[in-house]
Amino acid sequence: MGAGVVKRQGGGGRRGRRRGQSAAMSEINVTPFVDVMLVLLIIFMVAAPMMTVGVPVELPETAATALPQESEDPLSITLTADGRVLLMNNEEPQDELVTKLRAIAAERTDDKVFLRADGSIPYEKVVQVMGALNAGGFRNIGLVTEQGGPRLDGSSVSTEN
Repeated sequence: MGAGVVKRQGGGGRRGRRRGQSAAMSEINVTPFVDVMLVLLIIFMVAAPMMTVGVPVELPETAATALPQESEDPLSITLTADGRVLLMNNEEPQDELVTKLRAIAAERTDDKVFLRADGSIPYEKVVQVMGALNAGGFRNIGLVTEQGGPRLDGSSVSTEN
C-alpha cells in the first residue's frame, strides 16, 4: 500500500526530466485493500455460525417457564444418551467430576449450574450427577427442559406467545 510510480512518455515541457524518467505518484490506491476486506468479511460471515458447537441432547418437555438471564454465564453439565458427562463442552471422567467441580466452584462467585440430561437417561444417573454437583459446591441446580410439554392435568402448553 505504498506510493506508486507513474512513468510519463516524453518531456511534456518539464525541466530536468529526461525521457523515461519516473515521477512519484502522491495518491494511494485503496481498491485492492477494499477488495481484500470485503472478501474477509464474507468469509467471517459464512464461518461464524459454524463455530458454535453444541451437543445433541433430546431434552424432556415440561410446562415450566424459562428462568431469567444472569450476568455471569452459568456452569452447564450435560448427560448424553450414551452416558457421557460433559462439563460445558468438555467430556469429563465421572471419577474426576467432583474434584473438577470443587476447583471451578472456588473460582466462581455464583453457585448456579444448569443440568441438561437426555430424556432417555435413567433417573438414578441424573440424581448421581446432582449429588456430585452438590458435593462439588454447587447448591443452586437448574434442570434444563424444553417448553411445551404436557401438564399434570393432561393438557399441553402452547409455545406460541
